[in-house]
Amino acid sequence: MAALPIYRYRQAPHGLMTRRQLRQHGLSAARAAVVGEIRWRRGRRVAYLYDPATARPVQPMTPGRWRSHAAMMRARRTCPACRTDRGYVIPTSLGCCCWPCADHPNA
Repeated sequence: MAALPIYRYRQAPHGLMTRRQLRQHGLSAARAAVVGEIRWRRGRRVAYLYDPATARPVQPMTPGRWRSHAAMMRARRTCPACRTDRGYVIPTSLGCCCWPCADHPNA
């Protein structure tokens, strides 16, 4: 397997894109081959580069996917202790419940 070309920060050739840049152009890196990488912060940070000609268009969100996403977010906002949709994602640092339930565990 051949080694990938490594470029320094802001030194990548014109035309290659990172995953985020592909997404901004409506493309997905799924099944696209990595053609290089950018390294910065003394090699501790890496971003892979893709050729946009091999990238695929992003699949649109279907009504079923939107429903699934809404259900997932609703589950993240619902407190398991009081069963209330709090309107915010309950932090995992609290363990199992929302802020009011964490402040008053016996209530």
